[in-house]
Amino acid sequence: MIIIFKWLLSEINNIAEKDPAVRYKIEVFLYPSLHAVINHKIAHFFQKRKLYLFARLISQISRFFTGIEIHPGAKLGNKIFFDHGMGIVIGETAEIGDNCVIYHNVTLGGVSTSKVKRHPTLKNNVSVGAGAKLLGNIVIGNNVRIGANSVVLKDIPDEAVAVGIPARIIPKTEEDYYMWHI
Repeated sequence: MIIIFKWLLSEINNIAEKDPAVRYKIEVFLYPSLHAVINHKIAHFFQKRKLYLFARLISQISRFFTGIEIHPGAKLGNKIFFDHGMGIVIGETAEIGDNCVIYHNVTLGGVSTSKVKRHPTLKNNVSVGAGAKLLGNIVIGNNVRIGANSVVLKDIPDEAVAVGIPARIIPKTEEDYYMWHI
């Protein structure tokens, strides 16, 4: 039970750190991001035990209340923040690493109906801008930033930025890094 409370406190602190609108940590209990992550953990628990209908019921109820649709089969890391949340769709075989930020109207979708890995994998510290669409079995590297409304159809290497339709990959150079951290 202590592990659950430590995890919950970690998630609350994460949201409070990432959202400048949070005045008091108690506010975080009203955030759809927190509810969606908690409900997904429960639904994923049942999905792994092959109780598919019950898992799907929990995810659909969560979607109704939060506006965030996460398939029970998706794999989520720790400290994920769905900023605003409304309209987010995360497919069955999607994987999201630790410490990611996903803004509203983002889709991690598939382009195939085959029963294979067909949704994106986001590694750690990824930020996905509002309205972005990441489609297919692609891998988004560590510390990647994806611009708002971008459509990503190819893998993105670590430490890069992707913008546009279709997304252009802009590698991060040491010069870029130096300019942003002066």
